[in-house]
Amino acid sequence: MIVRERDHDFILIQQDHHAAISGDIVKRWKKDYFPGVDLRSSVEFAAYQHDCGWKEFDKQPFLNDEKGIPYSFFDFPIQPKIVLYKHGIDVVEQVDSYAALLCSEHYKRFLMNHTSLEAQEFVTTENTRQQAIIDTRNAFNKRLFNFHYGLIQFSDNLSLYLCVNEPGIDKEAEHPFFKEGIPMNQALHEFCNSTLQLHWKNGNTVVLDDFPFEEPFDVIVKQKVISKNDLSAKGLIASYEEAALEESKVTITTS
Repeated sequence: MIVRERDHDFILIQQDHHAAISGDIVKRWKKDYFPGVDLRSSVEFAAYQHDCGWKEFDKQPFLNDEKGIPYSFFDFPIQPKIVLYKHGIDVVEQVDSYAALLCSEHYKRFLMNHTSLEAQEFVTTENTRQQAIIDTRNAFNKRLFNFHYGLIQFSDNLSLYLCVNEPGIDKEAEHPFFKEGIPMNQALHEFCNSTLQLHWKNGNTVVLDDFPFEEPFDVIVKQKVISKNDLSAKGLIASYEEAALEESKVTITTS
C-alpha cells in the first residue's frame, strides 16, 4: 500500500493501481527510443504486473500497531514483504518468463543489501530463477535486458512520484525521494538525461523537462481517503472497505 498522510486523513493507493500507471508510462515510451521492440509486450506486461503480489493484501490493509497508522510499502515488515515479492514473480512467470525476469531483478535489487537471512535467501533464490529463465531462451542480450530493466525502474519511480506527492505540491515540499528529480538508469542515457527533472504545474498536470514519450498523455490515479476519526472508531479494514474509490486524471506533459 502507498500511504500519504494529511492533517485529518490518510490517502491509500493500492500497489496494483500504482503498477497500472507504471504500465501506462512504459506503453507511451517513444517507439524510436525502444531497442528490442520484439520484447516490448513483455516489458509492458512486467510494468503493469510488477506489484501484482500485493493485490489481495491491499484489499484489507495492515495497521502499524506501534504507530497507529496504516503500513505503507516503505515500512511493511520484511518477512511478509518477501513472501509477497516471490508470489508476484511466480504469478508473472506463469504468463511471461521475460517479464518475470524483469520483475525478479526489480525486487532482488531492493533486498541485495538487506542483512536479514530471509532477504539474502530471497536474493539467492532469485539469482537461481533468473539463470533458469535465461537458460531456456534461445538468445539473451544483457544490454537489452539492462535497458528494459531501466524502463521498469523509471516507470515505477514516475508512478510513485504521482502517488506519494500531494497533487499540485510546490517543488520544495515534494517527497524527499524526488526533490532532485528522478535518477535514470545508465542504460537509458542514450535517450534521456541522467536525471529527469519534473514538477507539478497544477493539481492535475505534471511537467517533465526531458520528455521520452510520443506525446502528452493521461493516467488515472485511484485512491481511497479514510479519516483519522474513522480509523480510530472503526479500525483500518472497516474504514478502508467503506471508503469510496476515487479516481483523478493526471496529464503528463512537457514544458
